[in-house]
Amino acid sequence: MKRISLWVLSTVTVMVLLFSYHTSTSGPDRELVVAAPSADPLPTAADPTPTPRPTVTPSPVEIETATPTPTPTPEPVPQTFTGPAVDTRWGPVQVTITIFDRRITDVAVPVYPTKSRKDRRINSRALPILIDETIQAQSARIEMVSGATVTSRGYIASLQAALDQGLA
Repeated sequence: MKRISLWVLSTVTVMVLLFSYHTSTSGPDRELVVAAPSADPLPTAADPTPTPRPTVTPSPVEIETATPTPTPTPEPVPQTFTGPAVDTRWGPVQVTITIFDRRITDVAVPVYPTKSRKDRRINSRALPILIDETIQAQSARIEMVSGATVTSRGYIASLQAALDQGLA
């Protein structure tokens, strides 16, 4: 019984203390305003004539605002990047790309397999397709040309290396 009485009494005491606590968000009862001393003292009863304040007119230099001179943005210049010559089973393949304003604008294949008539026939059909797909995709994520798998793999590897140089 003593424990229960002690527990009830302490609970009531804590509740009274909690509900009587004033938080800082409730605001003070009275505000205390402290005025900062001014540079110009106000006239007092002992000095009935106020001293006139001098009028200050800004000089023309103070009125003018400085306008920043715009820095000219450099015009983008086409840049050419050449990938390494990638050795394939039928011969090396090398790709050169031109990038203008972060876009591939031109692709050239200066080195490709031309040893046999079959190589020339396959590449004369495959290279224009690879070039068109590169310009459309704007990346090295292009489809390989059927019948020119070896050339396509060398082309894509050299193209990716050229793109890595150009976009670095």
